[in-house]
Parts: sequence; structure tokens; C-alpha cells
Amino acid sequence: MRNQKPIAIFLFCLSFLINLHAQIPGSRIGMFDVFTDVGSPIIAGSASYHEPSQTYRLTGSGSNIWFGRDSFSFVSKKVNGDFILQTQVKFIGEGHELHRKAGLMIRSSLATNSPVIACTVHGDGLTSFQYRTTADGTMKEIKMTIKSPDVLQLEKKGTTYTMSVARFGEVYQVQQLDSIDLGTDVLAGLFICSHSNLFSEEVLFSNTRMFHTAPDSLVQYRTYLGSLLEIMDVTTGHREIVASAAGSWQAPNWTPDGKTLIYNASGKLYNFDLATKQSTLLNTDFAVKNNNDHVLTFDGKQIGISHHAAEAKGQSVVYTVPVTGGVPKRITTKSPSYFHGWSPDNQFLLYTGERNGDFDIYKISKDGGKEIQLTKTKGLDDGSEYSPDGKFIYFNSARTGKMQIWRMDADGKNQTQLTFDEMNNWFPHVSPDNKWLVFISFSKDVPAEKHPFYERVYLRLMPVEGGETKVISYLYGGQGTMNVPSWSPDSKKIAFISNGTFNQ
Repeated sequence: MRNQKPIAIFLFCLSFLINLHAQIPGSRIGMFDVFTDVGSPIIAGSASYHEPSQTYRLTGSGSNIWFGRDSFSFVSKKVNGDFILQTQVKFIGEGHELHRKAGLMIRSSLATNSPVIACTVHGDGLTSFQYRTTADGTMKEIKMTIKSPDVLQLEKKGTTYTMSVARFGEVYQVQQLDSIDLGTDVLAGLFICSHSNLFSEEVLFSNTRMFHTAPDSLVQYRTYLGSLLEIMDVTTGHREIVASAAGSWQAPNWTPDGKTLIYNASGKLYNFDLATKQSTLLNTDFAVKNNNDHVLTFDGKQIGISHHAAEAKGQSVVYTVPVTGGVPKRITTKSPSYFHGWSPDNQFLLYTGERNGDFDIYKISKDGGKEIQLTKTKGLDDGSEYSPDGKFIYFNSARTGKMQIWRMDADGKNQTQLTFDEMNNWFPHVSPDNKWLVFISFSKDVPAEKHPFYERVYLRLMPVEGGETKVISYLYGGQGTMNVPSWSPDSKKIAFISNGTFNQ
């Protein structure tokens, strides 16, 4: 057997060097600018960023973050304006002290007595909103009822700070603080404190995002924030950023071979190669005013699109085009018609059409012809999609007041409500193995018949027959995040768009 010691020594040294690099003054650590031991803890801390998994690992000691002085380890960057900081946190090991703590922090400065806002999770599960409003002031605390959350969010909007925490799978518990002024430029980031100078603790942060939010003056569909193209494991909730853009990318489809995502940007469609991380234009000839309602056939050979046609006075019309590109074939004669799904045999298309002032779901042959109306109840019906076996059509409807998820037989019969909550639920997408629905949920404060950009939304998972829902992602997004089928062919992942102005 070959001697393993040289390999072990090499791996140890490599790990040490990677960690050491993160401490070099001026070096970036992922999206953050600097790592600092605030308050000179006796045992120095460290921070590192692992690119493939896009995770941060912090070690640190420090006596406490409390009273008028702090002692802890902090990785941060300078930020101004309104923004959101998100992460998923996990303590490493059993730990030495019940009150070891980690989480999200915003400070006026790196001074040990700085005004501060912290979203804090302790080793024993205690979760609190901690804050010091003036230099040298005494730290105050609002204790949350939730224990040991792993999903954390801290938002700054003017002088209002909002802390949102959840155990993965559940909705946020929220606490807000008003009239706290930390200054124009603040330091925001991740922290760890061992609550003792005798030893250090370690924590892992994943799904970390920091981004500026839309100003109240933003006019939707005229001004856009940046976009992240992301892939997520639906079981663990782990997210991977595969590409980003300063403008608006929307609605990624996954091709059946698992190699490509197709998304919309500025009215055109693009192929994103997952191996090379490069985008190329998908030729749709004259159709250059496409909205985000593009869907592939089950065999991946054709794609249906919704183009705002000049001959329809700018209203949306359904077309089909080979997935390799070409001249689109017009399918619907009436408009507006917004495409949403193919039948598994590729013979029929589903879409939402506005007829006589009401939006209902229709189907039509791939060759066009007479449209067949499937829903007739007053109120918006939208987001229709066939199950892979062709037996059912899933859709969202506002007919009962809130936007909820529904199912009907393929002929439109037996329309059955599946969700019954206070959220507004849109765009149900069926997993290829026909076991799960994933959909996007807006808050009850968003009008039921709207799905705007730049909202705080959830992606949720539910069995196809209905039942208990589980939150699988906590996003800033909405319109364009997941309007189209976005499951990977193996039913293990989904693709989506999150938003914000990113500086990473």
C-alpha cells in the first residue's frame, strides 16, 4: 500500500494556504472585502470561501457581543443605500459554550463600541434581534420565539431594519426595528463569536446573498435590477449561481438532455450552456418581442413562445419554432394569448387567453385551428401545465379570492383546488417524475391577480395530489423568476432567476 503521509501533508498545507490567503490585507473573501477580529480576541479567527459550493467558513473566538463592547470575528463589506443580506447558517461540531453565536450583522464601523444591528442565532437555539443604537451604548435584544433557525435574512430600508428567520422548509418569522440610524455607509456581513476567549468555534454559511433592492420610485417594466441565474437542489435547498447579468433575465427552461437552460432577455431567447457557462442567441427570426412564456415540448424538439405581434396591435400571440431556431409558426389567431404548456404527446398547446374581458385557459392543436376553452369561471386563470402522464392540467386561479393552485382533468373537468392559504400562489410546475409541484408564492399584500417584479417571495414544494407545502427557497424576485417549467430532467433540481443590484 502506498504511503499516504505525503498526500495528507500536502492536503493540510493546501488547506492552510487557502485559508491564509483569505486573511491577506485587501484580499476579497467571496463577495466580502475584509475579514476582521473585532475587539482583539485572544485566539485569532479566520475566514475562507469555497468556490464550487459557494460557501463561507468562519472560525472565531471572542468574549461576547454585548453591553458596550464587542469581541468577535467578522467578514464584511461596505454598503450604502437599501439592501438585503441573506444566508443559511450551520454550526460545526458540538461546541464548547451554549451561548456561542453566529449570524448576520450590520455595523457603523469596526470599532468595538460601534452601533450595530445583528440577526443572532445561539448554540442553544436562542434567536434574537440584537442592537446598539449609539457608540458605547448598551446592547438591547428582542428574543424570537423560534429556536435554532438556519435561514436568516436582514434587510435595511432607510432607518428601518427587518430580521426574518426560519427553519428550512418553513415561512419566515419577522421582527422589525424602526428609526435606527447607523450612518450612510455601513459594514455588512457574517459573524461568529465563541462567547469565550478559551477556545474558538466554527460555522458554515451557504446560500449567502447581498443585494440592493428596488427603490419605491422604480417603474416596473421600464427600469430593471440585475439578475442571477441559479440552480437549486430541491431536497437540500442549496443554491448555485451559474451566471449573472446587470439587466433582466427571466424564466429559465431546462432542456431534456440536461445540458442547457433557455431564458428570456429583452424580448429575445438565449441558450445557456451549463458546461461552458456561455450564452448564445436562439434565433426566433421576426419574433423579438417575446415575453417569458416560452416552453419546450416534452421531447425538446420544439419551443412555444408568446410574441407581441405588430399585426395583433402589440398583443401576445402564440407561435412555435424549432428549438434549433427558425421562422416561428403562428398558432393562435386570437389575442392576447399567453403560452404555458405542451401536452406530453406534443399535439396540443395550453395558454391563457383574454376573451370578453376575462382570462381563461384554452388549448389548441399544434397546427392551430379552433381553440378549446377549458375554464369558464370568473377571475384570472393562468399558468397551465400538463402532468407528464397527460391525465391532469395544473394551473393557478384567483376565483376564490386569493391566487391558489388548482388541478383539472385534461378535458377541463373536475377542477379542484389544491392550496388553501393566505399567500398568492402562481405557476405550478410538475416534476418529470410526476411526484411534485413547485410554485412561487407572493405575500397576501400583493394583489391576487398580479405577479410583479422585486418582491420577497418563496418557492414552495408540494405533492402533486396536494397536501403539505414546504418552502425550498427564500428569494427576492417574482415576475420572471419561475414562470415556465424549470425542473431538471432527473427531478432533483430547479432553475430560476433571483433579482437585485449585485456588487459581488
